[in-house]
Amino acid sequence: MLQETPPRSVSAGVPGERGYAHAARPFLFLSDLHLSEAIPKTVAAFEHFVTYTADSADSVFILGDLFEYWIGDGMLDVDPFAARMAALLHTFSERGIALYVMHGNRDFLLGRRFMKAAGARHLADPSLIVAFGQRIVLAHGDAQCTADHGYQRFRRFARNRIAQWLFLAWPLRWRRRLAERMRANSEAGRMRPASPRYDVTREGIAALFKLSRASVMIHGHTHRPARHLEPGGVRWVLPDWDLDHGQPRGGYLCVDAEGIRALPLDSPLA
Repeated sequence: MLQETPPRSVSAGVPGERGYAHAARPFLFLSDLHLSEAIPKTVAAFEHFVTYTADSADSVFILGDLFEYWIGDGMLDVDPFAARMAALLHTFSERGIALYVMHGNRDFLLGRRFMKAAGARHLADPSLIVAFGQRIVLAHGDAQCTADHGYQRFRRFARNRIAQWLFLAWPLRWRRRLAERMRANSEAGRMRPASPRYDVTREGIAALFKLSRASVMIHGHTHRPARHLEPGGVRWVLPDWDLDHGQPRGGYLCVDAEGIRALPLDSPLA
């Protein structure tokens, strides 16, 4: 089900609506950072983004896979890195910047405790916003990979509340061991040639445009950043972030009065 989520002053992007005068600051979108201690350069780039790049933003939207994995909010008690990232994110709210976090396929167990520690609001997948007069649907993107039937079965199972409750009842060390094994399998899979099976499908994209009645879609997940002209509207794919392996990758999307534009990590807001 599509959830319409009007972040603070996002609806102000529509002339004539309440709060329109306060919509001058931009909205920033990013995804697929896959943060962990194993990628210190990427973490440093994210810290710079939070502290400096996004300082003039109205709202920041993280559309899934903020972390490489998240095995429960108990990580905040035993993992200094997780606690440090939550504290870093909380600086957004301290500066009056709204933060919205969507679950990805790696961190769908981010819970209420994390959201509170990070000063964030959970953003449903998919969600609809109105920003600067544009109706925009947001998604992580994995639900639109409808040709990967095996993954879609896993996705439905993993998001079942009973299955999550049973998993979270395991000792943390067991959960971490399973997450590391799944991570290793995923890394091995990246060595295989890219297959259309793991990309979004025309049917999945068309269905979301139809459901949302949006003219713009923003999602991540596929790690194939681009701007696509679809029958239903314009689709922006966010880049993944990785400054620790091979050619550095990363970036974010900015939506403001000038329109929508993709910006590299070393490009500050004007």
